[in-house]
Amino acid sequence: MDDGRTVTAATARYAQKKEAILAAATAVLNRQGVKGMTLADVAAKVGLITTSVTYYYRKKDDLAAACFIRGLERLDAMIDEAAAEPDAAGRIRKFLTLYLDLSRRVRAGQDAPLASFTEIRALKEPMRASVQAAFADIFRRVRGFFDGEAFAHLDKAERNARAHLLLEQVFWTGAWLRRFDLDDYERVRERMYDILVGGIAGAGRDWTPPALPDPTPVSDEGQEWRETFLVAATRLINQRGYRGASVEDISAALNVTKGSFYHHHEDKDALVVECFKRTFAVTRRAQLSALALAAPSLKGDGWTAVSAATAALVEYQLSDHGPLLRASSMGALPIEIRHEMSDGYARGSNRFAGMIADGIADGSVRAVDPLVAAHMINSMLNAAASLQAWAPGVTREDAARLFARPLLMGLMAK
Repeated sequence: MDDGRTVTAATARYAQKKEAILAAATAVLNRQGVKGMTLADVAAKVGLITTSVTYYYRKKDDLAAACFIRGLERLDAMIDEAAAEPDAAGRIRKFLTLYLDLSRRVRAGQDAPLASFTEIRALKEPMRASVQAAFADIFRRVRGFFDGEAFAHLDKAERNARAHLLLEQVFWTGAWLRRFDLDDYERVRERMYDILVGGIAGAGRDWTPPALPDPTPVSDEGQEWRETFLVAATRLINQRGYRGASVEDISAALNVTKGSFYHHHEDKDALVVECFKRTFAVTRRAQLSALALAAPSLKGDGWTAVSAATAALVEYQLSDHGPLLRASSMGALPIEIRHEMSDGYARGSNRFAGMIADGIADGSVRAVDPLVAAHMINSMLNAAASLQAWAPGVTREDAARLFARPLLMGLMAK
């Protein structure tokens, strides 16, 4: 006859196995995406057969949604602890500390990672709506970091933009922190905090970025259709994710047949590579135009260059030629292609670091860590692609003031 201890032990084993399945599924989801994740892959990681996993989660989307919800619960606990700090600067520091501490434990194999929240869009309904609602609650709590008299001058759109910026800064660290040793995480955190709170602008510098020429690559004669093709494909892939956008979906969005698609592209990977190369070209053209403004003959400086480039690229995200392809699509590419695309991003980041170093040398930029600041600028530019989702009604003309300015001038700046 079973007693209470038997029931309790069985319940504990059930909960333990469920946690193991969630941790394994999160790792698979982060590597392969919702579309690429299978129950068989998850089962293999925890030493079960597929039917055993279905005892806990009947369908793949049930399991994926559970991964997101568990990640949001863990994120919510960090926000809850940070929200107890007495001021915004303290809340930002505490949130950054908690998130990077988790990142360090994950990398050291001491904790399970959070699910990649960019994959929420790949869920099927009704799961997607319920998880998105849970994420929206998280977003509102982070927006609350910017409540109070110190931020009374901000309207809702401005506070939304700051919340989006802060969240994306911590999420994006997963893409670049691996370039630092675990021993450096505390130092990186302090440098990130310094930039988030104080910006990078030197003393006496204002937010008056000069306009730049349109950085859209010039198409060869007779090839103008390719620009339209790549813009449409980029928008669809950003919206649905790499695995969520099928060749059929892309062909329909471009108003071409599937056969016509394959006439111009070997496969979907080839199209994504073209979209990335276009993104790199736009970034490079904006940066080089901005660097030209910093020439001594024009009485420019490093601050002029970095503010002009970032403003132009944020505005571009909301233009008729935007957005740029989100970096999250890179993780789904074959490893050999992924390395090449990662190098492309690194070159753009290095150029931003060089601009910042120039500004530090000429006194127009604060003495910040150029590498960390460049990664944070890349994060902000990447997040600008979804700015309209979090700050509805924002226009191209106002996007840079709303989103680039708070990073470069500091989240506390008026």
